[in-house]
Amino acid sequence: MTAAVERSDFDRYMVPCFAPLAPVPVRGEGSRVWDQDGRDYIDFGAGVAVTSLGHAHPALLKALRDQSEKLWHVSNYFTNEPALRLAKKLTDATFAERVFYCNSGAEANEAALKLARKRAIDKHGQDKIEIVAFNGAFHGRTFFTVSVGGQPKYSSGFGPNPAGIVHVDFNDIEAVRRVIGPKTCAVIIEPVIGESGVVPAKPEFLRELRQLTREHDAVLIFDEIQSGNGRTGSLFAYMNTDVVPDILTTAKGLGGGFPIGAMLTTAEIARSFTLGSHGTTFGGNPLACAVGEAVMDIITRPEVLAGVRSKAAHAAGRLRGIGERLGCFADVRSSGLWFGCELTGTFANRASDFVAAAAKEGVLLLQAGPNVVRIATSLIIADEELNEGLDRFERACQALAAAR
Repeated sequence: MTAAVERSDFDRYMVPCFAPLAPVPVRGEGSRVWDQDGRDYIDFGAGVAVTSLGHAHPALLKALRDQSEKLWHVSNYFTNEPALRLAKKLTDATFAERVFYCNSGAEANEAALKLARKRAIDKHGQDKIEIVAFNGAFHGRTFFTVSVGGQPKYSSGFGPNPAGIVHVDFNDIEAVRRVIGPKTCAVIIEPVIGESGVVPAKPEFLRELRQLTREHDAVLIFDEIQSGNGRTGSLFAYMNTDVVPDILTTAKGLGGGFPIGAMLTTAEIARSFTLGSHGTTFGGNPLACAVGEAVMDIITRPEVLAGVRSKAAHAAGRLRGIGERLGCFADVRSSGLWFGCELTGTFANRASDFVAAAAKEGVLLLQAGPNVVRIATSLIIADEELNEGLDRFERACQALAAAR
């Protein structure tokens, strides 16, 4: 018999680096989840842009079930068929020629940054180690990636950060020109910055980064952990620009909820990861790669990506209407089915209140800092569920507006 558990058990047993809301989800189907009391919620958070095809998608369940009856794990002393099939699909669909698998976005970025440094040192010597990154960015929670991420609230308190990391303002071309130079080994950027409010990079900014990195023989890394895998209406956000990176990192939606990350790059750059220079125990796991393969088969369909764009336009219009009627949003930024609703001064620093009020109305969403409500739905959310979720969210906004 399974022992009963409740939300208070989190505070009793878990390390206190999270503060979950009161509901405990126990089941999901499509874009709807149910808690322990049987109450349903429309999922507008997708596990932080992870459940890209919703909950319990039949194709993902079949892929996991079929592979679980064959082979779970072999380590990287061997290869396996799902890993090779997924690698071919990823390279066929992108600029990349080589794939490194891992288990998360942080691990993918860790691999990318290590590869960039190793390539530079191999070619130019020990001094070429500087990494240019951007204020407000988020690249993961390992010590290296949290140091490269541009949010001191995540990196402070752990002692000295690794050397050679330079932060400048996002979309500031002149600032980048001042800091990039012969010691620069890499520039890492989110083409749409997520944790700071779903803010896209300007096309001319990305073009300048591409030119500067070529001039200084540094690699350009696109962190597409959140913006990838169909989220913006293209397979990857770089495809919405005329800029191609040297390294691309992805995770989250690639597994549709199953942990998997990947670093994609060219054959020339990949050569610097020689035998034994980097590794992973679980990366390339047959179960994860089988699920990732099923996800790729669906999110690369033109009709799915077209659906993301049409649903996004509809939802953005409704969110802007809510903001105008209730005076709660100063701006609604959209990049596919990924929205940043920036609060007006009246509701300054109250994004968490909107998240809590939405949960009371039966819709689960996110925040991006204290002033931005973040929404990331399933890429294939049904129109009726999308509208029902927006209705519930509007009721939450009305309650907060009425109480101000």
